[in-house]
Amino acid sequence: MRSFTHRTARKFALVGAATATGLLLTACGTDDGKSGMDHGGTSATASASASASGSGGVAAAPGAFNDADVMFAQMMIPHHEQALEMAELAEGRAQDPEVKKLVTAIEQAQDPEIQKMRAWLKGWGKPESAGHGGGGGHGMAGMMSEQDMKDLAAVKGKAFDRKFAELMIAHHNGAVDMAKDERKNGENPTAKALADDIVRTQSDEVAALRKILDRL
Repeated sequence: MRSFTHRTARKFALVGAATATGLLLTACGTDDGKSGMDHGGTSATASASASASGSGGVAAAPGAFNDADVMFAQMMIPHHEQALEMAELAEGRAQDPEVKKLVTAIEQAQDPEIQKMRAWLKGWGKPESAGHGGGGGHGMAGMMSEQDMKDLAAVKGKAFDRKFAELMIAHHNGAVDMAKDERKNGENPTAKALADDIVRTQSDEVAALRKILDRL
C-alpha cells in the first residue's frame, strides 16, 4: 500500500499533466473553428476530451465517438454490474469446479471493463446512466429480474450451479447482442474493440455453460 504522501504527490502530478495537456489541446483546437461543436461526438473537440485520463487512472477512449458508443457504455456498465452480483452469489453456494472457474473469469474480466467504460464516459463528458431500460436496467437484454436474483440466492450446490448456468447464458447472450450492435453502429475504435472482446469471450463462456448444463 502506497503512503498517503506518495498518492497525493502522484495525484498532483497527474493533475498538472492533465492541465498542461488541456492547454496544449486548447491552443491546437482553434484552427478548424469547430471547438465545442461535438454533437454526436464526432468533432476534434470530442477526440481531445476523450484522450484525457478517466477515473481511477484508466485512459479514456481516444478518437471520435457517436451516440451508439455512448449508449453501449451506459448500458453495458449496469449489465456487467449485475453479472458481478451473480458471480458474488457463487461464494459459498457454487459446487461445480467449472462453474467456479467461470465465476472467477467473469469477475476478472468484467470489473476492469466497467472501469474502462466509466473512464470513456467521463472523457466524453457523458453521464454514466441515461436511464436506459428503466427499473435499474432490467429492461435491457439478458438482465435478471429481482425475483431471478432472489431465486438464485436461495439455492446451493448442484441446484445453484444449474440455475446460475441457465441465468448466465441468458445474461451473456444479452451482452453479446448489445456488443454486436456496437460493432455495427459504433464509431469509436476502442469501444468497438471492447465489443469484439465481449462477443468472443462471452460467446465462449456461453458454450462452456451449456456443456455444464448438459452434464448436471
